[in-house]
Amino acid sequence: MRRRALLAAVALAGLLLARGSVSAEEWGAIEPGVTTVDEVRARYGAPSKETRTKADGYETLRWVYEDARAPGGIERMTVDYGLLTPQGYKPTLVRVLRLEPKPKIFGRKTVIQAWGVPDGITKHNEMDVFFYKSGLLVNFDPGGEEAALLTFTLPQPDTPAPAAPKR
Repeated sequence: MRRRALLAAVALAGLLLARGSVSAEEWGAIEPGVTTVDEVRARYGAPSKETRTKADGYETLRWVYEDARAPGGIERMTVDYGLLTPQGYKPTLVRVLRLEPKPKIFGRKTVIQAWGVPDGITKHNEMDVFFYKSGLLVNFDPGGEEAALLTFTLPQPDTPAPAAPKR
């Protein structure tokens, strides 16, 4: 039974990888590299907290929504703005979206049903982390069954094959 499930997961992963070009993952109508400050404000209102900082010489903005201002089922939603694109720096574009869900909202099975089989699984501080090339990282709790943090970023490029050794 376990072997059959593993084979099904591998087949599904192959189908997902065969999709071709991938757009960024989104949640709650927020897509990194596409959604703007104004769009987030229109959908979620003013944040609980706003922080402005500089990173690599660029002005960045962070909005945190928590408690009553957080979306349903979410303890804290953090939206980071400011993205360096080939067309220049875009201070109003979402760079990263982080969700810290309440318990029992994003279980392991729910994550797989929503976003498919991950492109990779690793451990960080002894806890499972799912990696999706489409730009999603899911950090699980110590028990490995509940998502503790979902991080949405731009799609991640395929790693080039290692170069052949020179002779």
